[in-house]
Amino acid sequence: MSGVWVFKTNGVIQLESTEGKQAGSSSRRKVLVYLPTSEVVGSYSSLEDILKGLGWERYYGGDPDLFQFHKHSSIDLISLPRDFSKFNSVYMYDIVIKNPNVFHVRDM
Repeated sequence: MSGVWVFKTNGVIQLESTEGKQAGSSSRRKVLVYLPTSEVVGSYSSLEDILKGLGWERYYGGDPDLFQFHKHSSIDLISLPRDFSKFNSVYMYDIVIKNPNVFHVRDM
């Protein structure tokens, strides 16, 4: 994640994201694409169906604010915000890395 550190008047330092912001261009939204069908993942229900087909299972033992998946054959855990509107490129790339040659992140 890229960003700029901003010093607030109350003494708090906050990282403000510059992801997708480029001089002279409009910001681009990232989408997660399932490569075998070229389907854009538009909801957690479609993502869950795809991940189950790849051997991932829902993990219910963690944080209740997260939507999580694990594989018995690895130590990997995919953790996603429960609110799909907060699903951003950081989470998308985590899925891509843990499922090589199956997903891709593209600009919309």
